[in-house]
Amino acid sequence: MTEWNEAQTKAITHKDGPMMVLAGPGSGKTTVITERTKYLIEHCGVKPSNILVITFTKAAAAEMKERFLKLAGRSLPVSFGTFHAVFFTILKHAYSFRAGCILPEHKKYDLLREIIMDRDLETGDEPDFLRSLISEISLVKGQLLSMDYYHSQSCADSVFQLIYKQYNEKLRKNQWMDFDDILVYTYSLLKEREDLLAAWQNKFQYILIDEFQDISPIQYEIIKMLAAPRNNLFIVGDDDQSIYRFRGAKPEIMLGFPKDYKDSEKIQLDVNYRSSPEIVEASQKVIRVNKKRFDKEIRSCRDREVPIELRTFKNQQEECTYVAKRLRDEYEKGHPYEESSILVRTNLGARTMLGKLMEYNIPFTVKDGIPSLFEHWIARDIIDYMRMALGDRRRSTFLRIMNRPKRYISREYIDQPEISFEDLKEKTRDKEWLYDYIDELEEDLRLLKDMMPFLAVTYIRKSVGYNAFLSEYARIRKLKEEELTDVLEELQETARGYDTYEEWFDFMRRYTEELKAQSESRNQGKQGVVISTLHSAKGLEYERVFLIDVNDGVIPYKKAVKTEELEEERRMFYVGMTRAKKYLHVFSVEKMYNKDSKVSDFILPLEGKRRKQQKGAQ
Repeated sequence: MTEWNEAQTKAITHKDGPMMVLAGPGSGKTTVITERTKYLIEHCGVKPSNILVITFTKAAAAEMKERFLKLAGRSLPVSFGTFHAVFFTILKHAYSFRAGCILPEHKKYDLLREIIMDRDLETGDEPDFLRSLISEISLVKGQLLSMDYYHSQSCADSVFQLIYKQYNEKLRKNQWMDFDDILVYTYSLLKEREDLLAAWQNKFQYILIDEFQDISPIQYEIIKMLAAPRNNLFIVGDDDQSIYRFRGAKPEIMLGFPKDYKDSEKIQLDVNYRSSPEIVEASQKVIRVNKKRFDKEIRSCRDREVPIELRTFKNQQEECTYVAKRLRDEYEKGHPYEESSILVRTNLGARTMLGKLMEYNIPFTVKDGIPSLFEHWIARDIIDYMRMALGDRRRSTFLRIMNRPKRYISREYIDQPEISFEDLKEKTRDKEWLYDYIDELEEDLRLLKDMMPFLAVTYIRKSVGYNAFLSEYARIRKLKEEELTDVLEELQETARGYDTYEEWFDFMRRYTEELKAQSESRNQGKQGVVISTLHSAKGLEYERVFLIDVNDGVIPYKKAVKTEELEEERRMFYVGMTRAKKYLHVFSVEKMYNKDSKVSDFILPLEGKRRKQQKGAQ
């Protein structure tokens, strides 16, 4: 854009005091931040070294700096950086910290793994459990929460408290800090040292923050300290795009900004330069259902294009087939695959779609590392039961399944590289109940040997008792049982139609290899249809967007129960809709994993005369 609109002009030419800029999707917020930085220097006489521009990612900081330098036409000492980079600079000056003091991410996993092993905790899927713990530890630190009142989402509160305490003790012992400690230490330093705070306040006299809706409580507290007493705090963001609560972001902070800074001005960038009027109007209908938000009127500057497509399919197979055919048809009309994106709520939700794209030989790029279904820990358990049935007697295979469900078999009985059921029974002959468990397992494996894969999964789930194991595991880990059984349903569906284990295993191998090949080609060239989660799609745009599986339990996600959680899910749907420039397809299904599934209530504002639209793939 060579000219600024009225709202942009007011924001860019603002000089002193706090200002909040509500910047909706495609409204030119980067332009506003870079142009205002230039304006402060060239028209207001502000020294470049007294300006701080904060973004949430290194990539965004680099892009912002590059855009500004191009605009300014010369190199200027404006500070551009992430919260962590800026705050670590403050710590370096105070404590002479080095980058080597920061705990690398893989070491964080190692530390927590040690603690878990020392406690001998049953984790089911260790990587998943570790990710949950890391997320919660970050949440506790980022929100300045007291452990006395914190309820863990990953495990029993007492277990989490112990892990949290031992993790921090290991950090201190090794003189490390994690990324969240950078925030905690900076907060404590500036609270305790008025002289240092005054020096940094004098250094950063004008502070501009991008994506303010994603700020956490501790980041905000530090920023408030740094901005005082001048309070030249220029925040840019969109409360309707706050979708990172799980990382500690609190949209309530942006909503409360006018109360915290009563003399603040508010500007709304009300023109969407990205999307067609149809998409802008539809997305506004959806987001207005949320109660906790700033009221906005956004208009598109583009001409009318085509209505958004709402469609409900019988099942995911029909839905994915339709998407694949549509993509191929558009490609044959001259529209590159790269112009289209398929957005899903979670990376697990993309698996059926990936299989269909492979079937139709449509190239794709996976923005998030979508794991193969067959590498999920639940799938590995089921597959190992089958391998045991086929004669695999490796110790590692047996250890995986021996207590899923609980049979109380101790590892001390498994002391050879290969296990022998005769040997196991001999060792447990004096414990009749344990002997019976082992005998029953041997009989189950014998029966499984000649079953077709689809029936074998049913037998393992119901007769062997794997469903009961998952139910108990979900209770311990505070998970919804459907999250786990859905993996089983999806796995079982892939087994349909195969007569032997070998045939099914061969399909798994080919699928996984193709997924890896696509991942490698993504790293090299980024070509094909873009598959992304809604979280990772934020900030991106495409000519054509497919939002698939817009069903209850998916979007909104089954974990979302409270009002604030449901409002965040609706914001996520809004973010997905507003990635589209010209064509938007919103799809749902009647059946998911062979069970009836309700179309998401998020679609209700869009329906109007929905029943007149085509239903299914015609």
